Parts: sequence; C-alpha cells; structure tokens
Amino acid sequence: METVTLPAIDIARDMGLIAPEITMAVAAMALLMLGVFQSDARSRLVSNLSAVLLVAVAAFVVMTTGEPKLAFGGSFKVDAFASFAKVLVLCGSALAILMSRGFLHHEKLERFEFPVLIVLATLGMMMMISANDLISLYMGIELQSLALYVLASFNRNSARSTEAGLKYFVLGALSSGMLLYGCSLIYGFTGTTNFEVLGTVVTGGEMNIGLIFGVTFLIAGLAFKVSAVPFHMWTPDVYEGSPTPVTAFFAAAPKVAALALFMRVLGDPLLPLIHEWRQIIFFISVASMVLGAFAAIGQNNIKRLMAYSTIGHMGYALVGLAAGTVAGVQSVLVYLAIYLVTNVGVFVCILSMRRKEGMVEEISDLSGLSRTRPMMAFALAIFMFSLAGIPPLAGFFGKFLVFFAAVDAGLWQLAVIGLLASVVSAFYYLRIIKVMYFDEPAPVFERGIGTEMRLILTGSAALVLLFAVFGGPIISMAQHAAVSLMG
Repeated sequence: METVTLPAIDIARDMGLIAPEITMAVAAMALLMLGVFQSDARSRLVSNLSAVLLVAVAAFVVMTTGEPKLAFGGSFKVDAFASFAKVLVLCGSALAILMSRGFLHHEKLERFEFPVLIVLATLGMMMMISANDLISLYMGIELQSLALYVLASFNRNSARSTEAGLKYFVLGALSSGMLLYGCSLIYGFTGTTNFEVLGTVVTGGEMNIGLIFGVTFLIAGLAFKVSAVPFHMWTPDVYEGSPTPVTAFFAAAPKVAALALFMRVLGDPLLPLIHEWRQIIFFISVASMVLGAFAAIGQNNIKRLMAYSTIGHMGYALVGLAAGTVAGVQSVLVYLAIYLVTNVGVFVCILSMRRKEGMVEEISDLSGLSRTRPMMAFALAIFMFSLAGIPPLAGFFGKFLVFFAAVDAGLWQLAVIGLLASVVSAFYYLRIIKVMYFDEPAPVFERGIGTEMRLILTGSAALVLLFAVFGGPIISMAQHAAVSLMG
C-alpha cells in the first residue's frame, strides 16, 4: 500500500489558504455586532454590506485560484474544483440577499439577522466544498444546516414557517445521525478520516463489507442535503412553508454545495469503490427523476411545484455523478451553474406575485399574465422552457451534457430513463406557460418590482437564452475544475 505524507501544519501558510473563509467568519461577526448595536432601521445597511461581502469574497476566490493545495494537515483542500463551486455558492447567496429585501420590507420581517444567517450558511457551504476529511466535512454541513433551520422558521408569526423549520430540523438531525454513523464505520474499517489516506487504503486494501456499509450511510446523509429520493420528504413542506426568499435560497446555493461535496467524496477518495456506490447513485437518481416528474403534475402551489422540480433536477445532476468520469463531473458543474441561474430567475418571478392583499402562490394566479405583465411572462416562459430542456436554451445543454456523460460511461439505461422523465416533466412546465398565455387574466399583480429585481430577472433570462453563444467559458472552467478533482 502506498504511504501518503500529509503536509505539516504551518499556521501562516494554512491561514493564507483559508483566507476567504476567515474573511467570511470575521465579517459575519462584525455584521452581527453592527446589527446588535444599531436599530432595525440599519437592517438594510447590514443587507447591503453582506451582499458586497459575498461578491468581494467570490472575486477573491477567483483571483487566488491556483494549483491544488492542502491545509491543516490535509483536512482542507483548495483547488480549481473548490473555486468553481464556491463562486457559484457565493453568487447564489448574494442574489438571495438582494432578492429578499423587498419581500422582507413588505412582510415587516426586516431583521439584521437574515443576511447574517445567509453569510454563516454560506461559510458552512464553503467549508463543505473544500472538506478533505470526514471531520471537516461534518463541521461544514452542521454550520450550514444550523443557519438553514433558523432561516426556514424566520417568520415567527407564521405557523407554516415554524412548522417548516421544525420539520427541517428533526429530519436534518436524523440525516446527520446517519451521516455520522457512516463516517464512524468508514473510520473504524480504514483507520483514517482523511480523504488522501482513505483513497490509498481503499485502493490497496481488500473490499470490506463494513466499509461498504459506511459509504452507504454516508451517501444517505448527503442525499438528504440534495433532496434526493427517498430522502426528499422534507422538501415540499419546507419549500412551501418557508418565507419565499428563503425558499429561493434553499433551491440554489445549498444544492450546489451539497452536490459539490458529493463529488468531492465519491470522485476522489472513494473512486476505487465506484462499482459499489454507482448502484446506489443509479437508484436515487432514477427515483428522483421519476418522482420529480410525476409528483409535480398535480401541484397547484408554485413553491411546492418548484420543490418537486428541484428533486427532479437533482436526479438529473446525479446522472453525471454516476458516470464517475471527468466528463461526468464537468457535466454536473455546468448543470449546477445553469440550474442556479434559472432558479434565481424563477424565484424573482414568484417574489413578484404580489397583490394589494399580499403575496399569492397559486399557479392559477398567473392566469393571463402575458396580457397584464408581458415581460415577466416572457421571462418566466424562458425559464420554464429551459427547465424542461427545450433547445436552444441553457437547460437543454445541461441535460445533454449529463446524459452524454452517462452514455459515454456505459450507463445508457440511466440516460434513457432521464430522457423519458424529462418528457413527463415538460408537461407541468408547459402548463404554466399555457396558464400565462391562454387563460383569462387573473387580478393584476402590483407593479414596481424594484431595480435590483429587474436587473436580476433580465440578467438571468439573458444568460439562459444566450447560453449557446456565451456558455463556452463556463464549460471550459468546469472542465478545468473536473480535471482538478479527478486528476
């Protein structure tokens, strides 16, 4: 068995490698203090500073991307893969903060804690993405999860929001227990928690049934975080009950981070066990695609529909992961970038569904939108077509890449099931377009969604519409990140 020499801990060097995370942590504490010692009127200042912080850290991550390096005795890894995923997460979190401000103001929920919680959750996601040890992996997951539990129940005056937070907390605790049990089994049968050492142990040792059980429980815990079937049960209720900006956040950045962690664990140290874990990924991918396609058909609440849409799209992303190749990882990263942009655009439209009496969430409320708000209807139609995978929109290229990677790896059955599920799911996406363009107009929504929301909507629609023209750099960067991970 090959011996792995991990780098000694050099505090100055290691602190430099985790400078983005340290910046986030220190800034989060400073923003918390600013909010505590100022009145609630300063919550908008904290929100602005949080968005600026996230964008600045994203730029810092891009500028410091280089050769793969290990920090703190090999428990933290900085490479092109981590940088790509971190930039997606940071951008998604910044957009979630900007999208939330109008909603929080109208619902009288403006609190400085909201953006600080998003910053802390994002810090946990960044630790997850760079985790190179089972212990640092768990620390990142818990830092993210604790902030998300509070965000889900942020509207303390709403029974639905409180119920969403409680359900998420209870089921999240169950998933954490499964994940920790899997980690303990892996440690018990390999003698290490470090991914670098684990990779050599798995490569050079005999197959061990205890290790297989540990990997199974680890995958179950991670599958909960990405809303994959059969660990999806929390998603529809939490999406519907949480405040809409929180739902928008849940549907974007945490999914990117969890799938990046999935790829980090399975695509690096556990790649020699691909024939064992591929069967599990195959099953949860198929189950997620099928359930996401059929369960959403009968939904009338657009947030619940987007929950089942998320479950389906996580199934499509797992198709690329099941391939276990550089092309598979690249396809998942491109898919996540497209998914992030599209979902942000959809939730801008959902956040714009406001009348004098308050927010509305039923699909029927979109009736005749093309005649009352034609530009919003056009943008939402673009996003729906993209989610359905209609060419030449961005969603088509995302699905094409993951299915192509699966076929190239010999998993043509998985690609065929994905294609059929995509055809079924097109029904409920096209149904929304039919409601907007062919049904009689419902009462008109309030106008004036705000300059920020309008810019986000326009930008995301343009990216989805013109991905065929401008998507080349994203695909190239994803390939570089995939090579960095799979080596």
